[in-house]
Amino acid sequence: MVLDEFYKLNNGQRIPKIALGTWQTPNDVAVSAVATAIDAGYRHIDTAIAYDNEAGVGAGIKAALKSTGIHRESIFVTTKIPAEVKNYADTVRSIQESMDRLDAFHIDMMLIHAPRPWAEMGSSGASRYYRENIEVWKALEEAYEAGKIRAIGVSNFEIDDLNNILANGRVVPAVNQIRVHIGHVPTELIDFCEQCGILVEAYSPSATGRLLRVPEVCAMAEKYHVSVPQLACRFVLQLGLLPLPKSVQEERIRQNAKLDFEINSNDMATLLEIDGL
Repeated sequence: MVLDEFYKLNNGQRIPKIALGTWQTPNDVAVSAVATAIDAGYRHIDTAIAYDNEAGVGAGIKAALKSTGIHRESIFVTTKIPAEVKNYADTVRSIQESMDRLDAFHIDMMLIHAPRPWAEMGSSGASRYYRENIEVWKALEEAYEAGKIRAIGVSNFEIDDLNNILANGRVVPAVNQIRVHIGHVPTELIDFCEQCGILVEAYSPSATGRLLRVPEVCAMAEKYHVSVPQLACRFVLQLGLLPLPKSVQEERIRQNAKLDFEINSNDMATLLEIDGL
């Protein structure tokens, strides 16, 4: 089963091949969603300081461990430094605050959420924040080397942002979490990450629901007798990436993880031809 499979990160750590995403999931809802996911077999939970639900994620993990008897070491938790935090001192403080909210002795992985503050993402004239991102990375490296964090990485980084880290940091990012889904496959960036030994994680694998309105995708999901989100996650897995499906409904959480089918090569080619989503 996919839920039992792992990728190996560039530092030797194992990371479960599918994660529950928790974007836009309030604290109280996160508790039940995370507990349900762990009961369903998920072993990887993705959160962020910006989601304002780390406490709920931590409580959900504790509840699940109590009810299932699973050991905490079996659960891989990722969180993220806010995009607006761009200095060493604030990063150090953010790391400790995340550990406190998650009620954890360590964090499995922590990412820089974006190379620039959200208000400046997508702006061609914006600062690239190269020096500032190195300050953030230095704080993450120190926490990693101290054993507080078991892997460090980035999110929403383009090739030039990655090159800045690779040229000026001591630790190669373990992952780059970016938007990848049917209709949006940034091949050049994915290939660059692969060449550098950086695993690509794919958030919004269902394009935040937009794939449900694409007739070709719906027809192919029907062909394989799966839901559109299942097809979307399987597509991501067959690209060698890690999907982060998000849901708060128990039935959907369980369904999204049932990915033990294979999209044939012709159908993968057809899906790769879809663009502009």
